[in-house]
Amino acid sequence: MTLDEVDRVLLRELQRDGRASYTALAEATGLSAPAVRQRVQRLRDEGVVQIVGVTDPMALGLPVMALIGVRVDSDVHEVADRISELSGVIYVVLTAGSFDLFAEVVCREPAELLSVLNDHVKRVPGVTRAEAFTYFGIHTHRFAWPGV
Repeated sequence: MTLDEVDRVLLRELQRDGRASYTALAEATGLSAPAVRQRVQRLRDEGVVQIVGVTDPMALGLPVMALIGVRVDSDVHEVADRISELSGVIYVVLTAGSFDLFAEVVCREPAELLSVLNDHVKRVPGVTRAEAFTYFGIHTHRFAWPGV
């Protein structure tokens, strides 16, 4: 999808405030509110933007967070699919380098993280190694992308 300057303004405004009204977005773009609604719907339909509530894991009672690096000796997509289904896994990315994929995990307590790692991730067929990198805190968490 090709984005024009109006699309970029809409995305910047939505990144700043995902609950902005179509009227407020119309003021920022110079379009009418119905035209803005159509533009935003097109951006959503094309998968360019999702409008969601972002939660804080610590505020939800999930203070134990880790990135798990996983090495695989089989189809990385199949392993990623299996790991994606595990409780506590919120994010999975395919990578290059020392690990084939990374899974981000949030848990209530350290024992739960150990269970996810030892009892579940390491038992997925094709996993040859899994290493947890525990978070001590979230330093930066952005949802606004540069260049939009």
